[in-house]
Amino acid sequence: MTRLRRQMLEGLERRNYSVSTIRCYLDAVEDFALYHRRSPDRLGPEHIRQYQAHLFRDRKLGANTVAQRLTGLRFFYFKTLRRSWDLSLTPYPKKPRRLPSILSPQEVARMIDAADSAFHRMIVMTLYATGVRRAELTQLKLNDIDSERMAVHVRGGKGRKDRDVMLSEQLLVHLREHMRRLRRRPQQWLFPGGKWHTSDDPITSNVPWLACSHAAHRAGITKPAHPHILRHCFATHLLEADADLRTIQMLLGHRDLEQTAVYLHLSARHFSRVASPLDSLQLSSSRQQDPGHS
Repeated sequence: MTRLRRQMLEGLERRNYSVSTIRCYLDAVEDFALYHRRSPDRLGPEHIRQYQAHLFRDRKLGANTVAQRLTGLRFFYFKTLRRSWDLSLTPYPKKPRRLPSILSPQEVARMIDAADSAFHRMIVMTLYATGVRRAELTQLKLNDIDSERMAVHVRGGKGRKDRDVMLSEQLLVHLREHMRRLRRRPQQWLFPGGKWHTSDDPITSNVPWLACSHAAHRAGITKPAHPHILRHCFATHLLEADADLRTIQMLLGHRDLEQTAVYLHLSARHFSRVASPLDSLQLSSSRQQDPGHS
């Protein structure tokens, strides 16, 4: 490990950044240096602009990915090297605001039932029932399931924040069956890793992704159906069941209510309540013939 990498790593760890964020930031600086074939401490804003253009033009990366790389580079220069410059020299790329695709409750049920194993079925069901992120799901422990309060404790979520979400009665029944099915009762993790799920380590974040992908394929669902889509479904279906936005915000662990408000755009119940202005017009019932057509 180089001196600069160690220095940056120590700065990230002192600020209590998550493991995944640390890895992303370090990888961004390493890739930046490899692209220019120079030590990053000998590069500056003009090189960052060239690198950004390369990421968009040649690698075809999305705006969110490029913005994350830029954040890592800014940390390196501003915090590790203690340099500064006008932020307008290295602006964040404009992010497109796209609404995610949402599955209907019937499609979610088909997906759960189509899972290729009981273990994967439990993963898909838990993702939808709790709205947790896939990394949060992998870190769930046995003592996070609070059947007395009917709550699931989500520890160290995004931003290192803890929160509670509801524990469905149906989910609790299936979780108890899940524990009985395992070859060896786990001592710590709700979803233990390993080929036979007997490891002392939890599953990796790739397992929930594969569980959802396989289940969606087997169910004949052609829409995107990865773990984060189930999180969107959790929030949207709650909103359609008359849960208020503030409650959904707390369940999802969103910092700002604006993040949660996107589900208003996804809720069929909310936009179906508003009539199109066309419906208020008094139109002639006779069809006007286009003079250019006989």
